[in-house]
Amino acid sequence: MIELKNEQLTIKVAERGAELQSIKDSEGREYLWQAGPEWPRHSPVLFPIVCSVNNETYRVDGQEYHLPRHGFARDKDFTLISQTEEKVTFALHESEETLKVYPYRFNLAITYRLENNKVHVIWHVENTDSREIHFQIGGHPAFNLPGGKTEGVIKLDNEDAMDMLKSYSDGSHDMIEIPLDADMGIMEITENFFRNDSVKIHKSQTHRAMLMDTNGDPAVTVDYKTPVCAFWNPYGKKAPFVCIEPWYGVGDPRGFSGEFKDKPLMNHLLPGASFMSKYTITIG
Repeated sequence: MIELKNEQLTIKVAERGAELQSIKDSEGREYLWQAGPEWPRHSPVLFPIVCSVNNETYRVDGQEYHLPRHGFARDKDFTLISQTEEKVTFALHESEETLKVYPYRFNLAITYRLENNKVHVIWHVENTDSREIHFQIGGHPAFNLPGGKTEGVIKLDNEDAMDMLKSYSDGSHDMIEIPLDADMGIMEITENFFRNDSVKIHKSQTHRAMLMDTNGDPAVTVDYKTPVCAFWNPYGKKAPFVCIEPWYGVGDPRGFSGEFKDKPLMNHLLPGASFMSKYTITIG
């Protein structure tokens, strides 16, 4: 476990999955979900897919491969590349094992950088293959709901009417837009809000989500550039957290059986090219 600290925040990151596992303020308050029977993770990195491929099966040039939900990066041991007092970088590249389930060579680097009361989460994907590669990447941080409650409020930066993708209780979805249940950008986080699994807002309709504290002030703010941001809580488990998930990608819609490269919201890199983006967590 790697610890970074400044005057306002202390974070911990595990080499397994390069996963952020703790965010505490100067008074020792924990903001990240500390795992448990409701959900055994904290903030996994999703790569090389986001959500699921249908029947855990996808196709590259007609050949079938198999990947579990959210891909394999979250369960791999990353290598520590560099560390300073306020920044740490981990990396993962292909192996014989990954090539069996994802037939591309790549370098994936995850960097965490502290800046005052902010945690910058930086993704860098490099194509080290001799052909074009295709991938998705996303974050899945789970934040404790203020006051230890199982309900809360998230305020988005868009007060206009927004759409979300039609989702189903089995975790699947269609690329069909239905109205988002939000009033002036305010989403009431209740158990029933996630009755159809995650809430997926796509088409870059929002770029900031604020989890409000019991006084109506921001407890946690997540800023992102991604085309999709999903929100999730395990339905029926009364878990006192909510996930705010910036995604470059989305799972297979129901019935999709095409080539991997043709999945909705797929990212493509030519040989030698790279992709870089980030999202930022602000405490308070």
